[in-house]
Amino acid sequence: MKIAVVILNWNGLKLLKEFLPSVVNYSDDNPIYIIDNHSDDLSLDYIKANYPNINIILNAENFGYAKGYNEGLKEVNEEVYCLLNNDVEVTKGWLDPVIKEFSSNKLISVIQPKILDYKNKNKFEHAGAAGGFIDYYGYPYCRGRVFDEVEHDNGQYDQDIDIFWASGACFFIKKEVFNNLEGFDENFYCHMEEIDLCWRITNHNPDLKKKFVYKSIVYHLGGGSLSYNDPKKLYYNIRNHSYMLIKNTNISQFYSLRLWVIGRINLLLLLYYISSTKFLFVKKYFKLWSSLNFAQQQHKYFLLRKNNNTPKYYVIKSIIYNYLILKKRKYSELNKS
Repeated sequence: MKIAVVILNWNGLKLLKEFLPSVVNYSDDNPIYIIDNHSDDLSLDYIKANYPNINIILNAENFGYAKGYNEGLKEVNEEVYCLLNNDVEVTKGWLDPVIKEFSSNKLISVIQPKILDYKNKNKFEHAGAAGGFIDYYGYPYCRGRVFDEVEHDNGQYDQDIDIFWASGACFFIKKEVFNNLEGFDENFYCHMEEIDLCWRITNHNPDLKKKFVYKSIVYHLGGGSLSYNDPKKLYYNIRNHSYMLIKNTNISQFYSLRLWVIGRINLLLLLYYISSTKFLFVKKYFKLWSSLNFAQQQHKYFLLRKNNNTPKYYVIKSIIYNYLILKKRKYSELNKS
């Protein structure tokens, strides 16, 4: 089995110089592709001059993450894609346990490696850590990271386990599964595209597995598009979270969740931002919920939705309640009954 290592790039010359050497050195004979989102820096010149064996795919414009990959992957033929951020350092042998896992179980659709912090290599990285989950209300969290609380890696999550979602920073997925579900939802544009896709995989075929494989290790710089404290990130996260709920829950779940999320859960979050003096977050929150475009897009999703026979997708009821009220800061502290 060959894995296509596919890096989406837009004006990432500095990051390519820093991170591409490890990808080239440690990917063995697995092909590497750069999908370029119409860069106007010297990215392409650098790749052509230094790595002539890398395959370059040109997008007509900067399509963002979702459409950028959807368009570029049409030209990639390998059986498995590894969608890799251009700010990720990989390690020797990182692909071997992933290939072994895909080869040993035909039901595996998605794999995530252990994602550690490039600047603090003994610590998990915010985007994905040791595998992702969502609660009943659709809010994401990870083994090794709950909201802004990121744990050190002491081997506490060194087990291969089934997960609900894998991080887009280093996202392995079978080509067949990606194509059957028509790839990422391009309306998301920024953030949560991979969580939505993983949720759709579960709804499409609950037998398909998504796994965390701890022996595959990468280091992620993180915050390359939007930093974790940027209010714009909150804007996209709340918007796309709403889209996910509309698309992926059945009709009875949808009305129950909307009542709770709008009426109680988001209010709890809002009070937390106010108490933390994150007033720009509060401003973005109100801007989003008063946006006509947001309302129109939600209505569009509602009209297009299917009455899903949704399999169980959560293991805890509310990560926000656990974090803000019960003060549980680690995955290991959560009541996962």
